[in-house]
Amino acid sequence: MEIAPGVYSIDQWKGGHVHAFLLDDGTDLTVIDTLFDTDAGRILDGIRNIGRSVDDLKHVVLTHAHRSHLGGLATLKRMSGATVYSHAWEADIVAGERTAQPVTPVPMRPLRTYWRVYYLQLGAALGRGKHTPCPVDATVEDGDTVGPVRVLHAPGHTPGHLAFWWPERRVLFAGDAIATYPVFEAGWPAFNLNPTQHRVSLRRMADLDADVLAVGHGDPITAGAAERLRSLVRGW
Repeated sequence: MEIAPGVYSIDQWKGGHVHAFLLDDGTDLTVIDTLFDTDAGRILDGIRNIGRSVDDLKHVVLTHAHRSHLGGLATLKRMSGATVYSHAWEADIVAGERTAQPVTPVPMRPLRTYWRVYYLQLGAALGRGKHTPCPVDATVEDGDTVGPVRVLHAPGHTPGHLAFWWPERRVLFAGDAIATYPVFEAGWPAFNLNPTQHRVSLRRMADLDADVLAVGHGDPITAGAAERLRSLVRGW
């Protein structure tokens, strides 16, 4: 689904209604996150559906190193040779050299809202649900540019969590700092490792005045995104 010019949302229910994003700047393709499945089939289909080839994929950028976002990474790297980017704190996790920082196994409340995603929380708590390791080619920091997007270091969900901003399209890719599934909120509560940092990151993203808000779990917000984000920050 095209959610802004040159911005395509690709989703799957496995992994908690997880989303990846395919960006076409008119020259090269960039992918943000890689869904849960290891075959990258949905992303490869998305590339074909816009009349492009996997050879056009030059950049794969990762918001953070949780399993739901790393599934297709190794396959995309093997098939395209694209450069893989992450924050330095996440790189050794992506490469399979370290496990991600665990979260609490205590179920999120209310259970009627979060029961569908508890298996992901439990896996993260126990260090299970491994992804196929893939080396990171380059680390990025706040203010760097990859393809058409500017990198925003947005810690809180994880220490090396990244968001991305495409200023010409006014699209904010918030990663797991914000979720719209199962409800619209400041990320899944059990997964936000540092609430103080997370609050600062949210305020910074709200200042961007985005027209479109793309998130890691749940459908993107394509109307009234800026005000919804500001209201979330005010209430959090």
